[in-house]
Amino acid sequence: MTVVVSAATDLPDVGTALFLVLGEGVNFRSRLESVDGETFTVAAPLETAGPAGFTPGQEFEIFWATPRTRIVLPTRLVALSDESPFRWRLTPTAAPRQSNRREYVRGGGGAAVRLATEEHSMEGALLDISEGGLRCWIDEPADLAPGDELRATVSLGPENEVEVTGTILTVREAPHGDPGQHVVLTFTSGESLAQMIRLYVMTWEINERRLRLG
Repeated sequence: MTVVVSAATDLPDVGTALFLVLGEGVNFRSRLESVDGETFTVAAPLETAGPAGFTPGQEFEIFWATPRTRIVLPTRLVALSDESPFRWRLTPTAAPRQSNRREYVRGGGGAAVRLATEEHSMEGALLDISEGGLRCWIDEPADLAPGDELRATVSLGPENEVEVTGTILTVREAPHGDPGQHVVLTFTSGESLAQMIRLYVMTWEINERRLRLG
């Protein structure tokens, strides 16, 4: 049975913030740019702009928030632009549905990160972390690729150094002309690690609000 979904009917207004679910527990912020019949275009998330291992035909979910719930829409990647501004063209693969599942909260930044493969290790800095993944910066390019297994050790406080092993989701050059690369790693966390990460992100958010308020 073929599911026919009208993008024009089922999507929110152009300009609405969307989230692309590109890994288990890893959501990337985007924006609805345009709608054209059965396809629509979104801004490529900053973490994945340019070559990042995503190819036409891959399927994933997107979601957006409403006042009382969030709307989840299964989609398929139709095409990627190969020059700036980077855009992804998508098409729905099923009807949208409501979901009240708790979202993974991302935050943090600045903590030291040690990355290790079977062959070598490297030092980096945390950009953000959630219960399902982390994003970090390394100052020199490394021989890393999407799908590689990677071990990361992160300091989440004076006495809270944690180690996770996961799979690389994306590797891309650091933006704005900065040296090095940004690496996104996805992993599965047990409840004790998840609680530790939630506490770390919550503490970071409180400190950020205090700084903004002066």
